[in-house]
Amino acid sequence: MNAVITGATKGIGKAIAIKLAEKGCNIAICARNTAELEVFSGELRAFGVQVFSFAADLGVKAEVANFCSAVSRTFSKVDVLVNNAGTYLPGMLLEEADDAFEKQLNLNLLAPYYLSKYFGKIMSDQRSGHVFNICSVASKEIVPNAGSYSVTKSALLSLNDVCREELSKYNVKVTAILPGSTLTSSWEGTEIPAERFVQPEDIANTIYSILNLSAGVNVDEVTLKPLQF
Repeated sequence: MNAVITGATKGIGKAIAIKLAEKGCNIAICARNTAELEVFSGELRAFGVQVFSFAADLGVKAEVANFCSAVSRTFSKVDVLVNNAGTYLPGMLLEEADDAFEKQLNLNLLAPYYLSKYFGKIMSDQRSGHVFNICSVASKEIVPNAGSYSVTKSALLSLNDVCREELSKYNVKVTAILPGSTLTSSWEGTEIPAERFVQPEDIANTIYSILNLSAGVNVDEVTLKPLQF
């Protein structure tokens, strides 16, 4: 399989890329940091798979388009898309600067929108494929001091559901992943024990398990929360 993973050099995206490469998937990844991409690409190639990396800021529409085109020139087919890239800017809705919402909107919602349309059309022509959207528990719950983030993640879940309905007609699956507090760089410096968090590998293992279900079943959404937090 050929898998496209956005925001793949850290946290959840990195864990997913490692898991799929370990299982023999060719990988196309993007992130903003070129040096990190080069190092991580080397790690993935050690699994004996083809790896394509592309530096892009997916908060910019033109760079999303450039990434999509570059992937198409590299892979003749795309079996998996993981819309993982996102950002969290804490703040109260009534107090934050307008551009805080706009930045989160561009990366958390518009980028998955453009990517899902582009690769969704490819998958519909193939009559196969699977799109995963990394949403959040904030897609359904109002998280304190995260108003704009909650709005964008709620909208992403809605986008996921619309895509699932439209693409199911073409034998393409769409799944939303809703993690709770996950041990990523956003929690750097916390005194909460690491084992209390959802681990990025938990999400990667979940996605791989879903990919190995029978052809006729779709997992609409999965919520992963810490047992005690």
